Amino acid sequence: MDDGQHDVPPGNEAQNVRMNNPEHLGNNVGADEDMGDAPAAAARANDVMVIDDHNFIGANDDIDDDPDIVEENDTEDDDDDDGLADQIEQHILFHDLVDADRPHPAPLARDNNPGPVLSLGNGQGRLLLRHASQNSLDESSQRNLPRNDGSHSNPPFTNGQHFQRAFDVFNVMRSGKTLCDVVLIAGDVEVSAHKTVLAACSPYFMAMFTSFEESRKERIVLQEIDGAALELVIDYIYSADISVTEDNVQVLLPAANILQLTFVRDSCCEFLMSQLHPTNCLGIRAFADLHGCLELCERCNDYYQEDIREVVDCEEFLSLSHDQVVRLISSDRLQTPAEEKVFECVMAWVQHDVATRHQHVAELMAFVRLPLLQQDYLVQRVEREPLLNSNIKCKDYLIEALKYHLLSSEQRLQFKTPRTKPRQPVGVPKVLLVVGGQSPKAVRSVECYDFKTEKWSPVAEMPTRRCRCGLAVVEGRVYAVGGFNGSLRVRTVDVYDPASNTWSGCANMEARRSTLGVATISGKIYAVGGFDGSTGLNSAEVYDPKKSEWRMIAPMTTRRSSVGVGVLQGKLYAVGGYDGASRQCLSGVERYCPETDVWTPVAQMIARRSGAGIGVIDNELYAVGGHDGPLVRNSVEVFNPDTNKWRLVADMNLCRRNAGVIAVDGLLYVVGGDDGTCNLTSVEVYDPSSDTWTLLAASLSIGRSYAGLAVVEKPVAHSS
Repeated sequence: MDDGQHDVPPGNEAQNVRMNNPEHLGNNVGADEDMGDAPAAAARANDVMVIDDHNFIGANDDIDDDPDIVEENDTEDDDDDDGLADQIEQHILFHDLVDADRPHPAPLARDNNPGPVLSLGNGQGRLLLRHASQNSLDESSQRNLPRNDGSHSNPPFTNGQHFQRAFDVFNVMRSGKTLCDVVLIAGDVEVSAHKTVLAACSPYFMAMFTSFEESRKERIVLQEIDGAALELVIDYIYSADISVTEDNVQVLLPAANILQLTFVRDSCCEFLMSQLHPTNCLGIRAFADLHGCLELCERCNDYYQEDIREVVDCEEFLSLSHDQVVRLISSDRLQTPAEEKVFECVMAWVQHDVATRHQHVAELMAFVRLPLLQQDYLVQRVEREPLLNSNIKCKDYLIEALKYHLLSSEQRLQFKTPRTKPRQPVGVPKVLLVVGGQSPKAVRSVECYDFKTEKWSPVAEMPTRRCRCGLAVVEGRVYAVGGFNGSLRVRTVDVYDPASNTWSGCANMEARRSTLGVATISGKIYAVGGFDGSTGLNSAEVYDPKKSEWRMIAPMTTRRSSVGVGVLQGKLYAVGGYDGASRQCLSGVERYCPETDVWTPVAQMIARRSGAGIGVIDNELYAVGGHDGPLVRNSVEVFNPDTNKWRLVADMNLCRRNAGVIAVDGLLYVVGGDDGTCNLTSVEVYDPSSDTWTLLAASLSIGRSYAGLAVVEKPVAHSS
């Protein structure tokens, strides 16, 4: 690990973490805390302990008011040598006096002759044992007192403080070296202890004191344990407390590993996780790997794979071994702003000690995904790198990358090598992508909403202006299908890749379509209805990304522009819209089955809706807003395919048509749209569990209607 001082992110300042293992000293919940059993609870309320059928203890009775109590004369011990016995006795009396402070009722009287009484103590407190006959109880008392007739047994009484008190005394004895039978030695540190206590808490000591030669020794040298760490772990064994700090964690964790003290080891790992930072994560990972801390290793891996930028700029990266660099850059989970950063970090590592590391260049470049670099960067930077020009294998990788850039988008999908596969980070946060739209004319801009930070930010713009398009996501890539470019209805398709934050082209549709509906089923994209510039369409087509081709499917029974679509149970639903012929907005809905290539009508909506947004939650289809002629709606209705019925739910806060609608984690997001007078920037969210709508504090940067929505992994900020 790097011993230098580094800035630690806010909230991660180094702290002393004191950990306590509540299970180390036994169950700390006393029986008098469990009031679940009514008879037992009643007995505890009177502080009476049943010894057997005839004997009771009233531990806290007021002895001065009881004439039946026989007091014994207190005696003093004149032979107290070093005070340790008195220290232990005072420790025990302290706990008894604490118990004595609790209020208790008078002891139960059995008859006029209570029998033998035993008084114990030095005037500080008394323990009374009384024999009484059950026959002397009156009839009412016998009815209320539980009897043991052999048919059942009384529940055991548990002293919840017993183990804690015992270990407290053990610790006092250890401090005074009383009854200690072993001295542990680590460096110049010597620690006295009790073999039995050590064996009870550590499998390492159990094996040592029962099987090995050390079982007969009184002084044992522990070669591999640091002296300060030994003191800490022995203190933990006797107290169940361990303080983990930045100064002791590097010696404490190895000691805990050797002595097989799992709680201490896990506490050290937890502390190190809390201190992770780009400047130390590689060092902590190496430390964790050395000591077999798999969970800590995985956490370090996740940490530096989340964003490699700061990690590779640290001195620790340059000191990694060849194998460690390979493990880092070969991971598909590595999240990087651009593959160019991976290339630069490999070059920096090699040039840090070029004399010995140049031999690894070809192997390392096999894991750099050169085809995913920008073409200009390939030509101006990579092709001119001397370390690559002198290596035949590296030249092959460069030629492969240049060829890749000469291929069309469809050809690239068929050109597959380990270096053309985009990295796929695990756990990358999802974002809401809003593509194009009308504001008030068609726009190219795209922005995304980060659910974690609750902020909007721009990403790469589309190649051309596009509104009234449909959006679909297949294998993490976003397809913007058809739409209107400000002058023409189009049949073109643009494809967005969040991994590279870039747009590329795709095969065109068979027909021009704007205000169409788009959805995916089994990895295929369906484009339904829309407007071609002269009439509403009832035609539909499907795109297969693997074949890069569109084909027509069965037409709908009704022409539908401004149609909403959604998928339930593998079936495609076309909801509402405008048919153009009757000049009316539609309430009708039809369902398409891909297996039979047939459209079938289902129950009509409660209201006519054109330009409604569609979302699916819990196998129900939501139709949101829309309009019926000049009337813009804020109402929402839900279709249940099992009952074939629609029902109304809570209204939105605002009237909206042509809004983007999408379901995310059981919530329905409605973005933008227009209210009949202007385009909207607001976003509201519906929670089905409470049937409520909430306006988000963060709004779009511009008002957008007819925009497309998709949820994707967070795009990287691409830099050339």
